[in-house]
Amino acid sequence: MVKFIIRFVDLLLYTSLFTACCATGLCMATERLITAASPPLISRLHILVLGSTLLVYNTPRIIRRPDGDHPHSLQYRKWYFFSFTAGMVLTAVGLYRQQLELQLSSVALGIFAFAYFLPLLPFGNKKRLRDFGWLKITVLAGVWTMATSVLPMLYWHKNIGDYPFEILVRLVFIFTLCVIFDIRDMQADMADNINTLPQKVGIRNSYRLINVTLALLVVLSLVQYARYQLAERFAGALLTVVITWLVVGYLRKRPSERAYLLLADGVMLLYAILVLVR
Repeated sequence: MVKFIIRFVDLLLYTSLFTACCATGLCMATERLITAASPPLISRLHILVLGSTLLVYNTPRIIRRPDGDHPHSLQYRKWYFFSFTAGMVLTAVGLYRQQLELQLSSVALGIFAFAYFLPLLPFGNKKRLRDFGWLKITVLAGVWTMATSVLPMLYWHKNIGDYPFEILVRLVFIFTLCVIFDIRDMQADMADNINTLPQKVGIRNSYRLINVTLALLVVLSLVQYARYQLAERFAGALLTVVITWLVVGYLRKRPSERAYLLLADGVMLLYAILVLVR
Protein backbone atom coordinates (compact mmCIF):
# COMPACT_ATOMS: atom_id res chain seq x y z
CA MET A 1 0.00 0.00 0.00
CA VAL A 2 2.81 2.40 0.90
CA LYS A 3 4.62 1.60 -2.35
CA PHE A 4 1.43 2.23 -4.31
CA ILE A 5 0.94 5.62 -2.63
CA ILE A 6 4.56 6.60 -3.30
CA ARG A 7 4.28 5.55 -6.94
CA PHE A 8 1.01 7.46 -7.32
CA VAL A 9 2.53 10.60 -5.80
CA ASP A 10 5.57 10.26 -8.05
CA LEU A 11 3.27 9.96 -11.05
CA LEU A 12 1.55 13.22 -10.10
CA LEU A 13 4.88 14.95 -9.56
CA TYR A 14 6.91 13.72 -12.53
CA THR A 15 4.14 14.23 -15.10
CA SER A 16 3.68 17.78 -13.74
CA LEU A 17 0.00 17.17 -12.99
CA PHE A 18 0.65 18.42 -9.46
CA THR A 19 2.38 21.52 -10.84
CA ALA A 20 -0.56 22.11 -13.18
CA CYS A 21 -2.96 21.93 -10.23
CA CYS A 22 -0.78 24.44 -8.37
CA ALA A 23 -0.94 26.84 -11.32
CA THR A 24 -4.71 26.46 -11.51
CA GLY A 25 -4.97 27.08 -7.78
CA LEU A 26 -3.05 30.35 -8.11
CA CYS A 27 -5.43 31.41 -10.88
CA MET A 28 -8.36 30.73 -8.59
CA ALA A 29 -6.69 32.77 -5.83
CA THR A 30 -6.49 35.72 -8.22
CA GLU A 31 -10.12 35.24 -9.23
CA ARG A 32 -11.16 35.26 -5.57
CA LEU A 33 -9.70 38.76 -5.24
CA ILE A 34 -10.88 40.34 -8.48
CA THR A 35 -14.42 38.94 -8.39
CA ALA A 36 -14.97 39.04 -4.61
CA ALA A 37 -16.39 35.52 -4.85
CA SER A 38 -15.14 31.95 -4.89
CA PRO A 39 -14.59 30.90 -8.52
CA PRO A 40 -16.04 27.69 -9.94
CA LEU A 41 -13.76 24.69 -9.79
CA ILE A 42 -14.08 24.06 -13.52
CA SER A 43 -14.00 26.82 -16.10
CA ARG A 44 -12.49 27.36 -19.53
CA LEU A 45 -9.72 29.40 -17.89
CA HIS A 46 -8.84 26.58 -15.50
CA ILE A 47 -8.93 24.05 -18.33
CA LEU A 48 -6.58 26.30 -20.31
CA VAL A 49 -4.09 26.80 -17.47
CA LEU A 50 -4.13 23.14 -16.43
CA GLY A 51 -3.75 21.92 -20.01
CA SER A 52 -1.07 24.40 -21.06
CA THR A 53 1.04 23.58 -17.99
CA LEU A 54 0.88 19.87 -18.82
CA LEU A 55 1.70 20.62 -22.45
CA VAL A 56 4.68 22.88 -21.79
CA TYR A 57 6.26 20.78 -19.05
CA ASN A 58 5.89 17.43 -20.82
CA THR A 59 7.03 18.55 -24.27
CA PRO A 60 10.77 18.48 -23.46
CA ARG A 61 10.33 15.11 -21.78
CA ILE A 62 8.87 13.38 -24.81
CA ILE A 63 11.42 14.82 -27.23
CA ARG A 64 14.33 13.94 -24.95
CA ARG A 65 16.04 10.62 -25.49
CA PRO A 66 14.62 7.89 -23.23
CA ASP A 67 17.99 7.60 -21.49
CA GLY A 68 18.14 11.36 -20.86
CA ASP A 69 19.09 13.09 -17.66
CA HIS A 70 15.67 12.80 -16.03
CA PRO A 71 15.92 9.94 -13.51
CA HIS A 72 12.45 8.65 -14.31
CA SER A 73 12.55 9.11 -18.07
CA LEU A 74 12.14 5.40 -18.82
CA GLN A 75 9.74 4.52 -16.01
CA TYR A 76 7.23 7.28 -16.77
CA ARG A 77 7.79 7.86 -20.48
CA LYS A 78 4.37 6.56 -21.53
CA TRP A 79 2.77 8.86 -18.95
CA TYR A 80 4.69 11.80 -20.40
CA PHE A 81 3.09 11.10 -23.78
CA PHE A 82 -0.32 10.76 -22.17
CA SER A 83 0.08 14.01 -20.21
CA PHE A 84 1.37 15.81 -23.32
CA THR A 85 -1.63 14.65 -25.35
CA ALA A 86 -4.06 15.52 -22.56
CA GLY A 87 -2.40 18.92 -22.28
CA MET A 88 -2.82 19.56 -26.01
CA VAL A 89 -6.51 18.66 -25.91
CA LEU A 90 -7.22 20.68 -22.77
CA THR A 91 -5.35 23.70 -24.12
CA ALA A 92 -7.36 23.62 -27.34
CA VAL A 93 -10.62 23.30 -25.39
CA GLY A 94 -9.60 26.10 -23.03
CA LEU A 95 -8.71 28.47 -25.88
CA TYR A 96 -11.86 27.73 -27.88
CA ARG A 97 -14.18 30.73 -28.10
CA GLN A 98 -12.19 32.76 -25.61
CA GLN A 99 -11.92 36.50 -26.16
CA LEU A 100 -9.22 37.42 -28.67
CA GLU A 101 -7.11 39.35 -26.16
CA LEU A 102 -6.86 36.32 -23.89
CA GLN A 103 -6.11 34.01 -26.81
CA LEU A 104 -3.30 36.25 -28.08
CA SER A 105 -1.87 36.63 -24.57
CA SER A 106 -1.94 32.86 -24.10
CA VAL A 107 -0.16 32.27 -27.40
CA ALA A 108 2.52 34.83 -26.49
CA LEU A 109 3.06 33.20 -23.10
CA GLY A 110 3.21 29.81 -24.80
CA ILE A 111 5.95 31.01 -27.16
CA PHE A 112 8.06 32.23 -24.25
CA ALA A 113 7.38 29.04 -22.29
CA PHE A 114 8.40 26.77 -25.17
CA ALA A 115 11.44 28.94 -25.97
CA TYR A 116 12.55 28.38 -22.38
CA PHE A 117 12.89 24.63 -22.97
CA LEU A 118 13.34 24.34 -26.73
CA PRO A 119 15.89 25.84 -29.19
CA LEU A 120 13.53 28.37 -30.81
CA LEU A 121 15.60 31.56 -30.58
CA PRO A 122 16.81 32.92 -33.94
CA PHE A 123 19.98 34.46 -32.50
CA GLY A 124 23.16 33.46 -30.65
CA ASN A 125 24.96 30.16 -30.32
CA LYS A 126 22.65 29.16 -27.50
CA LYS A 127 19.13 28.68 -28.70
CA ARG A 128 17.05 28.29 -25.51
CA LEU A 129 16.03 31.08 -23.16
CA ARG A 130 17.21 29.02 -20.19
CA ASP A 131 20.71 28.96 -21.67
CA PHE A 132 20.97 32.68 -20.88
CA GLY A 133 21.45 32.76 -17.10
CA TRP A 134 19.44 35.84 -16.15
CA LEU A 135 16.76 35.14 -18.74
CA LYS A 136 16.12 31.75 -17.18
CA ILE A 137 14.72 33.06 -13.91
CA THR A 138 13.21 36.21 -15.47
CA VAL A 139 11.22 34.37 -18.13
CA LEU A 140 10.07 31.62 -15.80
CA ALA A 141 8.88 34.04 -13.11
CA GLY A 142 7.29 36.31 -15.70
CA VAL A 143 5.38 33.58 -17.51
CA TRP A 144 4.05 32.07 -14.27
CA THR A 145 3.05 35.51 -12.98
CA MET A 146 1.26 36.45 -16.18
CA ALA A 147 -0.48 33.09 -16.50
CA THR A 148 -1.76 33.01 -12.93
CA SER A 149 -2.58 36.68 -12.36
CA VAL A 150 -3.02 38.55 -15.66
CA LEU A 151 -4.91 35.85 -17.58
CA PRO A 152 -7.64 35.65 -14.89
CA MET A 153 -8.04 39.43 -15.12
CA LEU A 154 -8.46 39.23 -18.87
CA TYR A 155 -10.87 36.31 -18.51
CA TRP A 156 -13.09 38.29 -16.12
CA HIS A 157 -12.75 41.52 -18.17
CA LYS A 158 -10.95 43.38 -15.39
CA ASN A 159 -8.58 46.32 -15.81
CA ILE A 160 -5.06 45.06 -15.12
CA GLY A 161 -4.05 48.51 -13.87
CA ASP A 162 -6.51 48.19 -10.99
CA TYR A 163 -4.58 45.30 -9.42
CA PRO A 164 -0.88 46.23 -9.35
CA PHE A 165 -0.23 44.68 -5.96
CA GLU A 166 -1.84 41.38 -6.90
CA ILE A 167 0.63 41.14 -9.78
CA LEU A 168 3.57 42.27 -7.62
CA VAL A 169 2.70 39.82 -4.84
CA ARG A 170 2.51 37.00 -7.37
CA LEU A 171 5.77 38.02 -9.07
CA VAL A 172 7.73 38.14 -5.80
CA PHE A 173 6.24 34.83 -4.67
CA ILE A 174 7.04 33.06 -7.94
CA PHE A 175 10.52 34.65 -8.10
CA THR A 176 11.26 33.24 -4.65
CA LEU A 177 10.32 29.75 -5.81
CA CYS A 178 12.40 30.19 -8.97
CA VAL A 179 15.47 30.98 -6.86
CA ILE A 180 14.82 27.81 -4.86
CA PHE A 181 14.72 25.72 -8.03
CA ASP A 182 17.77 27.50 -9.46
CA ILE A 183 19.67 26.39 -6.36
CA ARG A 184 18.49 22.84 -7.01
CA ASP A 185 19.62 23.02 -10.66
CA MET A 186 22.96 24.66 -9.94
CA GLN A 187 25.15 21.65 -10.67
CA ALA A 188 23.29 20.74 -13.85
CA ASP A 189 23.37 24.36 -15.04
CA MET A 190 27.10 24.56 -14.39
CA ALA A 191 27.61 21.42 -16.48
CA ASP A 192 25.67 23.11 -19.30
CA ASN A 193 27.62 26.37 -18.89
CA ILE A 194 24.48 28.25 -17.81
CA ASN A 195 25.45 31.07 -15.47
CA THR A 196 22.38 31.41 -13.25
CA LEU A 197 21.71 33.70 -10.29
CA PRO A 198 23.03 31.30 -7.60
CA GLN A 199 26.28 30.99 -9.52
CA LYS A 200 26.60 34.76 -9.82
CA VAL A 201 25.89 35.62 -6.18
CA GLY A 202 26.74 32.31 -4.49
CA ILE A 203 24.65 29.81 -2.54
CA ARG A 204 24.74 31.70 0.76
CA ASN A 205 23.65 34.98 -0.84
CA SER A 206 20.94 33.12 -2.75
CA TYR A 207 19.43 31.97 0.53
CA ARG A 208 19.73 35.51 1.86
CA LEU A 209 17.91 36.74 -1.25
CA ILE A 210 15.12 34.26 -0.55
CA ASN A 211 14.76 35.71 2.95
CA VAL A 212 14.63 39.24 1.49
CA THR A 213 11.96 38.34 -1.06
CA LEU A 214 9.88 36.59 1.61
CA ALA A 215 10.08 39.73 3.76
CA LEU A 216 9.08 41.82 0.73
CA LEU A 217 6.16 39.47 0.17
CA VAL A 218 4.92 40.22 3.69
CA VAL A 219 5.16 43.96 3.05
CA LEU A 220 3.33 43.74 -0.28
CA SER A 221 0.66 41.52 1.27
CA LEU A 222 0.17 44.11 4.00
CA VAL A 223 -0.28 46.84 1.38
CA GLN A 224 -2.71 44.59 -0.46
CA TYR A 225 -4.68 44.08 2.75
CA ALA A 226 -4.84 47.86 3.24
CA ARG A 227 -6.41 48.13 -0.21
CA TYR A 228 -8.88 45.24 -0.06
CA GLN A 229 -9.37 44.45 3.66
CA LEU A 230 -9.43 40.69 3.07
CA ALA A 231 -8.22 39.21 6.35
CA GLU A 232 -8.21 35.61 5.13
CA ARG A 233 -6.01 36.57 2.19
CA PHE A 234 -3.50 38.40 4.38
CA ALA A 235 -3.45 35.55 6.91
CA GLY A 236 -2.98 33.06 4.09
CA ALA A 237 -0.06 35.06 2.71
CA LEU A 238 1.62 35.27 6.12
CA LEU A 239 1.22 31.55 6.77
CA THR A 240 2.49 30.78 3.27
CA VAL A 241 5.60 32.89 3.90
CA VAL A 242 6.29 31.01 7.14
CA ILE A 243 5.75 27.60 5.50
CA THR A 244 7.92 28.58 2.52
CA TRP A 245 10.72 29.62 4.89
CA LEU A 246 10.46 26.26 6.66
CA VAL A 247 10.43 24.43 3.31
CA VAL A 248 13.58 26.25 2.21
CA GLY A 249 15.31 25.19 5.43
CA TYR A 250 14.21 21.58 4.96
CA LEU A 251 15.33 21.46 1.31
CA ARG A 252 18.66 22.97 2.24
CA LYS A 253 19.34 20.06 4.58
CA ARG A 254 17.53 17.26 2.74
CA PRO A 255 17.42 18.02 -0.98
CA SER A 256 15.73 15.53 -3.28
CA GLU A 257 13.81 15.82 -6.50
CA ARG A 258 10.63 14.51 -4.91
CA ALA A 259 10.91 16.96 -2.01
CA TYR A 260 11.48 19.94 -4.30
CA LEU A 261 8.49 19.12 -6.51
CA LEU A 262 6.18 18.30 -3.63
CA LEU A 263 7.16 21.01 -1.16
CA ALA A 264 8.45 23.95 -3.21
CA ASP A 265 5.60 23.65 -5.72
CA GLY A 266 3.23 22.69 -2.94
CA VAL A 267 3.41 26.08 -1.23
CA MET A 268 1.62 27.53 -4.28
CA LEU A 269 -1.28 25.16 -3.76
CA LEU A 270 -1.19 25.84 -0.02
CA TYR A 271 -1.52 29.57 -0.63
CA ALA A 272 -4.45 29.02 -2.99
CA ILE A 273 -6.25 26.78 -0.51
CA LEU A 274 -5.72 29.23 2.35
CA VAL A 275 -7.13 32.07 0.25
CA LEU A 276 -10.08 30.14 -1.15
CA VAL A 277 -11.23 28.35 2.00
CA ARG A 278 -13.10 30.60 4.40
